[in-house]
Amino acid sequence: MAKLILFNKPFGVLSQFTDAKSDDESRRETLANYIDIPNIYPAGRLDKDSEGLLLLTDDGILQQRIADPEYKFEKHYWVQIDGEINDESLQALCRGVTLKDGATLPAEATRINEPEALWERTPPIRFRKSIPTRWLNIIIREGRNRQVRRMTAAVNHPTLRLIRHRIGPWDLTSLSPGQHKQIQIDNPNKLSING
Repeated sequence: MAKLILFNKPFGVLSQFTDAKSDDESRRETLANYIDIPNIYPAGRLDKDSEGLLLLTDDGILQQRIADPEYKFEKHYWVQIDGEINDESLQALCRGVTLKDGATLPAEATRINEPEALWERTPPIRFRKSIPTRWLNIIIREGRNRQVRRMTAAVNHPTLRLIRHRIGPWDLTSLSPGQHKQIQIDNPNKLSING
């Protein structure tokens, strides 16, 4: 039996329990500000500037299965980008784009309306009257460092806001920023992409 914690990570929070900075006054918020469950560790990461679903567990096998691209857990993101994306750029995201560390796997990328379940971000994103923004739903099956941000930048649409709303069978349903819930996984060895 393994613990799995679903956490809606707020903007600006580190995906770790301690901040390596030595100055107490400049410490950034970490998972410890929100979760008081011993012996759990993140299964994957979400950078400080990103929001949304972060999974944590007390089980090494489960942690590996969730984080390892070999198991192909899809990661779903709501992405607010700078500018109105054209079909050619959208198709480039779907085919895969070339980054400094090589080509990405094909992704799913679709235009969406602003998600209804969206919360206000603190601080809000910058607003420019002359440049529109667009929301996308992007699904990837790998997890390179800042991958979605680098993908949208590669097609000339920098990411303004990034929210991971689903990993495999788990999603953010009913979790506000800073909230978490715990579920039990009976047999991590038999976990599949369908849960």
